[in-house]
Amino acid sequence: MTTLENYWLPFTSNRRFKKEPRLLVRAEGMYFWNAAGDRLLDGCSGLFCCALGHGRPEIGDAVARQYAQLDYGPAFQYSHPGAFELANRLAAIAPGDLNHFFFVNSGSESVDTAMKIALLYHRSRGEGQRQRFVSRERGYHGVNFGGVSLAGLVKNRTDFGPGLPGVVHMRHTWLPENRFVAGQPERGADRADDLQRLVDLYGGETIAACFVEPIAGSTGILVPPRGYLERLREICDRYGILLVFDEVITGFGRTGRAFAADTFGVLPDVLTMAKALTNGALPMGAVAVRDEIYDRIVSAPAEGEIELFHGYTYSAHPLACAAAIATQTIFRDEQIFERAAERAPYFLERVFALRDLPIVRDIRGFGLLAGIDLAPATRWGERGFAVLQRLFAAGLVVRMTGDTLILAPALVAEREHIDRICEIAREVLRAA
Repeated sequence: MTTLENYWLPFTSNRRFKKEPRLLVRAEGMYFWNAAGDRLLDGCSGLFCCALGHGRPEIGDAVARQYAQLDYGPAFQYSHPGAFELANRLAAIAPGDLNHFFFVNSGSESVDTAMKIALLYHRSRGEGQRQRFVSRERGYHGVNFGGVSLAGLVKNRTDFGPGLPGVVHMRHTWLPENRFVAGQPERGADRADDLQRLVDLYGGETIAACFVEPIAGSTGILVPPRGYLERLREICDRYGILLVFDEVITGFGRTGRAFAADTFGVLPDVLTMAKALTNGALPMGAVAVRDEIYDRIVSAPAEGEIELFHGYTYSAHPLACAAAIATQTIFRDEQIFERAAERAPYFLERVFALRDLPIVRDIRGFGLLAGIDLAPATRWGERGFAVLQRLFAAGLVVRMTGDTLILAPALVAEREHIDRICEIAREVLRAA
């Protein structure tokens, strides 16, 4: 038997896992299978990435064809047609004039790349003093040092030092009076005025960018109050601050539109994406920027000089591009975003019906995203982990963050899948 000792799992208690491993060995459609052969319903699209469900043959076939033709090509000073085709496809669905794309390999890399682009953009405009970033408490922006510095999750920061200098945080948007609100809360838009307070404290001319998730995901699905994102946009415009939307989780149909920026009607200057870009088949992320940002940066140096000294060995990897193009084709041809919008009200209705359970302290949701806060045990996260184990044993795979259960089924989920997710959740939570 293969030993479990040599692999170091991420975001996992390795000692506890290796005593009682939860191994997934196969996936198809809405389901995983474990090592014992039991079928488990996927309640969180993998890690929000398998928006089309698992094992779509069109994606696998596209990757196989690409591998047979061009398995890899260097990304520095060379490229391949798939990278340009994918960028064109994304430009067709991206909001506003977000028409230029820099390809990376993960959401974490997309955030760090966006930070560099923001700094370079301001420098190219003669405003190199803009080196400060604003983010939010309870925000998650990946695990590289830039994203960890932006993050507002204490567990992600505690062990890794002070992070990058010049990062300041606004308050999060969760308010106790908004408990059990489906969709956007009516109260809390004034939390956006925290950005104005930071401008007043540090000077707007020192701030490069404000990073927010339109819906804060990994912290437990915090939906923006009505008017909140609009107010952030107004303040950024007033002081020349770039507004960056981290749509690694919300991108590609999760809110019923291609991007949450479309859903909420607020156009950012920079938008990060990953996860569902390839339906989770291969690692890939991207940063989209508005035309003016790209044009400014590219036109700043002398002719022939490199504009952005940044990139990765696997930027726009041919196989990842093939997977992404195939994924985008399915999104378009099967009208997946529209299907998600149609299915969302039923999903939220079924999830919010769990509010009668004594263990449930709050439920939040938008689109095909929901977070359920559970009454904590004596130690933070202990009850959440126990619930995760019981759900797994009952046939449901979910995302658990501390004591918050997150549900995000694939956009192709049928009503019977949603019903079963909520039935299993009710059975387990009732007994927890």
